[in-house]
Amino acid sequence: MANFGGGGLANFPPVVKNLLIANVIVFIAQKIFANQAIPLEYYGALWSIDSGNFKIWQLVTHMFMHDQNLFIHILFNMLTLWMFGSSLENFWGAKRFLQFYFICGIAAGCAQLLMTTGTSYAVGASGAVMGVMAAFAYLFPNTSLFMMFIPIPIKAKYAIPGLMLLDIFGAVSPRAGDNVAHWAHLGGALAGFILVLIWNKTNRKNFY
Repeated sequence: MANFGGGGLANFPPVVKNLLIANVIVFIAQKIFANQAIPLEYYGALWSIDSGNFKIWQLVTHMFMHDQNLFIHILFNMLTLWMFGSSLENFWGAKRFLQFYFICGIAAGCAQLLMTTGTSYAVGASGAVMGVMAAFAYLFPNTSLFMMFIPIPIKAKYAIPGLMLLDIFGAVSPRAGDNVAHWAHLGGALAGFILVLIWNKTNRKNFY
């Protein structure tokens, strides 16, 4: 999906590595407890406020849960986190990247709660990952990315906003059966863009 320096197995930063491990462990636990009377999603997924099941900690825990019946969900999120998150963590350092990731994920959850109603719930790291992608596009805009089904490289400053545009269409004109949390994606992306914009202006001397 992408071709750029700063990431890769040879340069695997600790926060990204531990986030990947945590997500995989939770996914396995979801599989193990799937047939219990009260599955893990009841406690850890982000339930809508109308459902009566919402708890404040779900703004964090939902980032570590995924659709247990859709392996590509966690695979795509973790692959994207590894590719783009590794570059950001190597650029910022572990502490700042960890702060960034959780802020984006929580903002994504807040956006989902504000813009949706009903008794549904949301799971996935996608909101936080979209924040990571937004920051990458801002900091490394001319990096060439190879996207699936597109045979030519596209610069990050075009490819990533293009994906966000698809989320905007999906959010304002949802299709029947579409279970993608588009508002969470957009909330995470917006938080990521605002954070990197502020940090780049107030701490410019720390960037290189």
